[in-house]
Parts: sequence; C-alpha cells; structure tokens
Amino acid sequence: MAELLDTGTNELLCKIDDRVATITLNRPDKRNALSDQLTPALRQTLLDLDTRADVGCIVITGAGSSFCAGGDIAGMGDRSKSAQAKPAPSLGARVRELQQKQETLTLRLFEHSKPTIAALSGAAAGAGMSIALACDLRIGAESAFITTAFRNVGYSGDYGGSWFLTQLVGTGKARELYYTARRVDAEECLRLGIFNQVVADDQLAAQTHILAKQIANGPSVALGYMKENFNRALTADLKTCLNMEADRMILCQQTEDHKEAVAAFLEKRPPVFNDR
Repeated sequence: MAELLDTGTNELLCKIDDRVATITLNRPDKRNALSDQLTPALRQTLLDLDTRADVGCIVITGAGSSFCAGGDIAGMGDRSKSAQAKPAPSLGARVRELQQKQETLTLRLFEHSKPTIAALSGAAAGAGMSIALACDLRIGAESAFITTAFRNVGYSGDYGGSWFLTQLVGTGKARELYYTARRVDAEECLRLGIFNQVVADDQLAAQTHILAKQIANGPSVALGYMKENFNRALTADLKTCLNMEADRMILCQQTEDHKEAVAAFLEKRPPVFNDR
C-alpha cells in the first residue's frame, strides 16, 4: 500500500510504493514552475528520503503536461515589486544565497544516496531542465522536450545545467543549446543521450515505475557505490577511480546481499536483497 508523505505544501506531492518514492511537482497551471513553496519542499523531501530504508529509487515528475518550466517569471516580477520597499541585499549576499540554493537542490540530487529518475511529460526548461539533468536517468514522453531557455530572459544559467549538459553531450553541443535556447524534442534528446528512453505519453508513469521498481529492489549498497563510482569518474583520473572501485568492491564482498546473490545464482533462483 502506497504511503503519502507530508511535504508541507500541495505544490509538491510525494508517495512511496514498491520501494519507489515518486515526487510530483504540482503546479500544473504554472507548468510546474519553481516557487517559494515548491522549491524548499523539494529540497527538504530529498533530504528526508536520503536515509529512508524503505526507498530504493526516487522518481521526479511533473503534474499535467509539463515537467518543470524553471523559474516562475511572473513570480519574479511580483517579488521584484515587493522587494523595492526593502533594503536590497548586497551582490555578494545574493550570490551566496543562490550558491546555497543550488547546493541544496541539484547538487543534493546529483549526490543523493538513492538512484534517481526524471520522468518528463512535457517541457523541462531552464532550472527545470537542470533538475532533470541532475537525475541519474531520464525517461521522456514522446511530447517531452528540453530547452535551456536562459537566454530568452537574459540569464546565463544556474543550478548546474551547463555542467550536466556538457557531461552528457559535450561542450560544443551544450554551448549551442545554451546560446540558441532552441527546443530539443524527445527523439533528439534520445539520440544525444540526454534521455535514456522515450515512451508513449500515456505510458510514461507505468514504464517509469517498472524501471524504478527494478532498480529499487536491487542490492542498494552496491547501487549506491555504483553511483559514487560514476560521479567520481566525471572529475577524477583513472588511477583514482580504480582505487575507489577496488575499495567499494571489497566492501560489497562483505554484504549479506552479495552472499545472497551468490547463493541465488547457485540455486538458480532470483535473489532477495535486504539492503545489508
């Protein structure tokens, strides 16, 4: 039976079912744009899920026909008007505030102990694109697309999108997508390696859950180490990565899940992992 978590706001929903935590950005009338309620709730929910033993995989998706439109442009205008009556923080303070927001959202998502999947039903734009790229895997509906979008509002980009996109498609293509802000449809995303799968619109939730459940019911200790290995591979040299792989492999050998997997192989049955 699914468990519904209290996120503190209806703008963010979270349920746990079959060891899969599904987080839904729930502002469909605003194309799930980030807000002063949704974004802090997302940060806290990711933190809360990090240590839950009953969660083996996290899915992030959007309600309605969009994944996330990024920043709420209309909301930015409203906040700008209200801020005029208050003393403006220094530029340094504003930089530090954004740095902290980024580290507690996309960095937290990238370094999360659980494997993560973004399920995109439609547009992922700007910071919304960055959130999708910070996940381990991405499944797109046929109608889904991404756009960097920042140039359209005179911004250079935030939440790590330039780094994530460079890792996935290379610096030349990443620069093109930032400089032009053109839409990249689902088939091109699949071809470029941004999406891992593309499915029919009406199959997005079901197909994502199948994959997430398969991952969630795997050997969680080993999967966590795999994620560490891949994250380290983005920045470290081969020798450093080899040393880390050796350390994690020996640690895996000590786990009950490894022993169960060997026994299941010899007995010709599926393994039953217990996260130990």
